[in-house]
Amino acid sequence: MRRELLKNVRRVVVKIGSRVLTTADNDLDRKRIAALAAEIDFLRRNGIEVIVVSSGAVAAGRSLLGNDRPRTIPQKQAAAAVGQPRLMNAYEQALAHFGINTAQMLLTREDLSDRQRFLNARATIDTLLSCDVVPIINENDTVVVEEIKFGDNDNLSALVTNLSESNLLVILTDIDGFYDSDPRSNPDARLVPLVKGISKEIELAAGGSGSSVGTGGMATKIAAAKKAGRYGIPTIVANGGRDGILERLMAGEELGTLFMPAAVSLNRRKHWIAYTLRPRGRIIVDAGAAKVLRQHGKSLLPSGIVAVDGEFDRGACVRICSRDGNEIGRGLTDYSSRECLLIKGHQSSELEDILGYRYGDEVIHRDNLVILV
Repeated sequence: MRRELLKNVRRVVVKIGSRVLTTADNDLDRKRIAALAAEIDFLRRNGIEVIVVSSGAVAAGRSLLGNDRPRTIPQKQAAAAVGQPRLMNAYEQALAHFGINTAQMLLTREDLSDRQRFLNARATIDTLLSCDVVPIINENDTVVVEEIKFGDNDNLSALVTNLSESNLLVILTDIDGFYDSDPRSNPDARLVPLVKGISKEIELAAGGSGSSVGTGGMATKIAAAKKAGRYGIPTIVANGGRDGILERLMAGEELGTLFMPAAVSLNRRKHWIAYTLRPRGRIIVDAGAAKVLRQHGKSLLPSGIVAVDGEFDRGACVRICSRDGNEIGRGLTDYSSRECLLIKGHQSSELEDILGYRYGDEVIHRDNLVILV
């Protein structure tokens, strides 16, 4: 099954975690980076374009800042500023050994939330690959505050998979894959080689209370696989410390955990709305509207709105929730929060009488709406 699934992969995003790239004394593991460079060279020689999403900047900077674990935001930003050039230098030297040129791209969620910047980033990646250059992407930790936390690059890698129109996401970490329980505390824990669908049970198993695997980042890897899967892309989570891991994975060897993509995938724009944009507020709908949205994917009309939470402008991404608080979907609203409060519960034919104008009959058009449940 794996061999058949992977045989047509021509572009892959490889996310490499901090624990794969660092030694026990929290310095860069240049030997492991060199080994991964050899594997990237192997993939490229076999016609597969490679995009690297790399963690490790903060870890790489720790040793030069006293080797203590940075705890405050400024300490983490300083460690990232020191470590990022060291990390890139290690990649550049390792890949240059195989005649491969590299490029650095530092992104934030806001870069990808802005549609024009999203398209600019996509064009940059496409151009780099066409010039036979390996893009090495990282979160811009020197300026980002909220996103500096373990596992942030897992989600970034899923967004880059969409951004770059890749065929596969590989997440390399320090354990062999997804287990049915915590292998660090349960010697009978079994590796799950195949996940056909990411259920609530799997999400809870990955990030459940007391799970060192979950708190160590498996929950974010599941979330990344779910996001990539909604774009129709499979994800493999595997141990980046194994020799020849990328070569063996692409040969179809049953290593790690393969997460199959969703049966119904989103196009690039709807994936961007659902997973890249940051929601600015909530629109709560009645039971009738919730049913129509869930079952038929219709546009959201003002008559189905019962409440509005938060302040947002026209064109913002908002959550659509049922009365009980469950999120139904996300979409780009044609009306601001102020306007929604005025027109909620009314028929579309009444909009011009209420507002003095109208942008359209729908608050959120189905083309700008993504159902998440």
